[in-house]
Amino acid sequence: MSLIYPRESLKAHPLNASPEYKSTLKRAPAQPLILLPHALSETTGPVFGHVAVTETDTDLTRQHEGEPLGERIIVTGRVLDEDGRPVPHTLVEIWQANAAGRYVHIRDQHPAPLDPNFTGAGRALTDAQGRYRFVTVKPGAYPWRNHHNAWRPAHIHFSLFGPSFLSRVITQMYFPGDPLFKYDPIFQSITDENARNRLVSRFDIETTEPEWALAYQFDIVLRGRNATPLEEPHEH
Repeated sequence: MSLIYPRESLKAHPLNASPEYKSTLKRAPAQPLILLPHALSETTGPVFGHVAVTETDTDLTRQHEGEPLGERIIVTGRVLDEDGRPVPHTLVEIWQANAAGRYVHIRDQHPAPLDPNFTGAGRALTDAQGRYRFVTVKPGAYPWRNHHNAWRPAHIHFSLFGPSFLSRVITQMYFPGDPLFKYDPIFQSITDENARNRLVSRFDIETTEPEWALAYQFDIVLRGRNATPLEEPHEH
């Protein structure tokens, strides 16, 4: 990986403050940022044990006694650097709403049913080729009160950890052809259309398993011209 940070990749990420995405107006920094030196313990690891990641962590449909409701799907992909090289041994975590569009979270009061057989969280480690694989259900769209008739497109949150907590990045994976894309200020806060498209997974017929589950592929490029948009620009 290059030692020179490619700052042009920052253009792919959403702005700190995006007026249509109303909550960013309160979260965006109003004063110049102050850089703080990192301690050795913050920049070195490991921060987790690889042996703690088990098979049921990668299969969100097998974490309870029964099968969750909804459309079972397979999500695969690779974690790559800016030169297209695989990033192995990366902890990939996901969280998502259930098939009805509801999270298992006290603040989610959306009047949709919770599923006793679906928690909506999983984790996996990339292999030597940077590959990961999850089995889950396709999440539903849900309302989020940003504006009148505001609905979020179906999506899955991704968190990636490098060798330390400070190397964590977060992004979201969407599904192809979602009619809510053009109405969603979060998706539209990324002004570059090509960058937005890099958040949309690809239907994968080769990984689809007959009579069992459709598959989607979502590669994550950590930086560079083809970087996957992240939830923070990381210019600071």
